[in-house]
Amino acid sequence: MDNGQTEFNKSKASRRDFIRKTGIAGAGLVAAPFIARGSWFNMAPSDTVNHAIIGTGTQGTGFHCSGFAKARGCKVVAVCDVDPKRVAGAVKGLPDESRIKKYSDFRKLLEDKSIDSVSIVTPDQWHTPIALWALMAGKHVYVEKPCSHTVHEANLLLKAAAQYNKCIQHGTQRRSDGDHIEAMKQLNDGIIGKVHTVKAINHQLRKPIGHAPVQAPPQGVDYDMWLGPSPVVPFTMNRWHYNWHWFWDYGGGDTVNDGIHQIDVAVWALGNRYPNRMIVSGGQYFYHDDHETPDTQTAILEYDDSQMIYEMRLWTPYNLEGHDNGNVAYGTEGTMDFGRKGIVVTKGKEQIKIQAPEPVETIIPNFVTAVRENNPAKLLSPIQSGAVSSDLANLMNIATRLKAPAIVYDPVAQVVKCPEYQDEATSLLSRAYRKGYELPYK
Repeated sequence: MDNGQTEFNKSKASRRDFIRKTGIAGAGLVAAPFIARGSWFNMAPSDTVNHAIIGTGTQGTGFHCSGFAKARGCKVVAVCDVDPKRVAGAVKGLPDESRIKKYSDFRKLLEDKSIDSVSIVTPDQWHTPIALWALMAGKHVYVEKPCSHTVHEANLLLKAAAQYNKCIQHGTQRRSDGDHIEAMKQLNDGIIGKVHTVKAINHQLRKPIGHAPVQAPPQGVDYDMWLGPSPVVPFTMNRWHYNWHWFWDYGGGDTVNDGIHQIDVAVWALGNRYPNRMIVSGGQYFYHDDHETPDTQTAILEYDDSQMIYEMRLWTPYNLEGHDNGNVAYGTEGTMDFGRKGIVVTKGKEQIKIQAPEPVETIIPNFVTAVRENNPAKLLSPIQSGAVSSDLANLMNIATRLKAPAIVYDPVAQVVKCPEYQDEATSLLSRAYRKGYELPYK
């Protein structure tokens, strides 16, 4: 690795320029809490944001349909899914239920000029293609994590965000949590001294999925559209609702599914930067079924002055080694623990609970505010930071798939620098797109 590391050091200045020019370095790091109250009063009907949800699974229905329907100044006007049963269930109980338009093809939905913004809550392989189509159709976008299925796709989203000047909110919700915002501010102010290590922890028990037989797709489902850019393969229930996460063509396993939340907090704490080098180990040690993605991963991301450690264990209940899913920041004067019970600083025998001094708009109302004002700068979880976290998660998967002991990624040249694995790793930064489902933007 020495030759690759030496070569990469030559591009550090250009790396800093890249981060500065794209606005990644400060995006959301010390964002001040705000409450957009005044703009909601005395609103004219024309100020209402007309929102559509593309993908109506558990997250699409439970979080997006419900959340946007409840958001002040927002109306859910359309939903889309290739599964007609899910479309029907998604609109039940929503305001003006009978007037909500239903689509099976997102391209038809995007033709509706009355729609201001869309949520993309599909399998991962569709996140970037639909986001690009939506931006080109003049829509603002809330894209679920990960924003991209490949590193190349994240670069395209950054380019399109700059070109179309639309809001692109990334579904890493902790960026809009008041306690997390306050914690990052205090972390920057030195509450635990200099931060030298941040751990991102994804410990949970996910049950095996077994071996599913080939069968016909459910009645009424457009399976070809569901596959989209991915190769045509026979339908099985394990490639269907939710379990698609465990196949490389459609998802990236739990690292990009749940672990990205913890990775994103660590990225945030370290200044939204790319590391100099990644050392990754992992594979399937627990599952013996249709899973393709790892059930175990450990990654160390090296920076000039600090490191990130990521641990994924899908074979244990929460609280492995005394910590639930979350993060721990280690500083020269103490620790900051991010867990389900809150954020706690420990300095010797003293413990300090970190809480927001005032309420903060959560991620959906924050997106609606930014859309109404046509102001991407208002976003608390913008694509500029989301792209970094998605890239790092995807790079961890590349290293795991290749069993590469270490990889170096240059975000300026957009190549992997790793002598033994460079060609294979660089090829995995992008993907092939099936004819008829090519990306609409280059």
